[in-house]
Amino acid sequence: MADFSGYLTADELYDGPYCILSLVDNRTFKRLFYQVLRHDPTSAELIGFFQRFQAVLAARQLRVRAITTDGARMYPGAIQAVWGAVPHQICEFHVLKDLSLAVLRALAQVRRQLAARRPKLGRGRVAAANRKLFQQRQRLHAKSHDLYVQRYLFVQRELSASEQARVQHITRGLPQLRALREIMDEIYRLFDCRCRTQTALAKLRRLRRRVQRFTQLSQSLKFLFTAQVEHALTFLDDRLLAPTSNAVERANRRYRKMQKSVYRVRTYEHVVERFALDLFREAALPMRAGTLNLLHAARAGPPTAR
Repeated sequence: MADFSGYLTADELYDGPYCILSLVDNRTFKRLFYQVLRHDPTSAELIGFFQRFQAVLAARQLRVRAITTDGARMYPGAIQAVWGAVPHQICEFHVLKDLSLAVLRALAQVRRQLAARRPKLGRGRVAAANRKLFQQRQRLHAKSHDLYVQRYLFVQRELSASEQARVQHITRGLPQLRALREIMDEIYRLFDCRCRTQTALAKLRRLRRRVQRFTQLSQSLKFLFTAQVEHALTFLDDRLLAPTSNAVERANRRYRKMQKSVYRVRTYEHVVERFALDLFREAALPMRAGTLNLLHAARAGPPTAR
């Protein structure tokens, strides 16, 4: 922990009946502390986990500057109980993921409304009197199909000129969907690193008032009114605070990959030993790098004079 930055990221990893709590340095990407549980963590166990790590920091006269987590409800109370008013960043990726899913649900609701508007026609050849109804049914079906196939255009971060023209075409006659795409653009602009947290919060308040004017959209975008979105903007006031929890997620992906190749590592003792081995490997990484550099230099031999 000689290069401890003070910026932490915490996450839980579920593997069958076990839950692995991890703390990773969000600047150096090193796993610092872990605990393997035989069940889902409780608030008391999470507070105890943080308190044991705080004791390690206090013994080395180190302190936590900020912490990044996902949107789990158990983290804010535990962080407040152990570290007080330390800045708490909610992972930007998780927030944008939930907002994107909310936008796609609103789009699916519009598609269901289009399906309900399609006129009912019997089987067989269409009579001359029902030809207009048949054409209306075909138009509504084509529009619903286009909205489904090209639904990614409503959550994509940036659109080219041709993609913007495509959005204008498939939303013809549906102004609420054009507003939905504009709202998604405003959501992405909230996380612009060129502004501060207070500026982003002011933008968020204006965006919430705009969404409330659309009754149907406000029901689908309820996640936009939660406190998690506000906590996801904390990183704007601190350039060293990472907006995502990628540091701990990367370590968890390495564990997932290990479990795929060694499937029999499923007992409690083996999981604990695997994480201990992972920490030992990261601790020995600088020495191993120095040894490899020395071996490569010895194999290459002395430099030849030209």
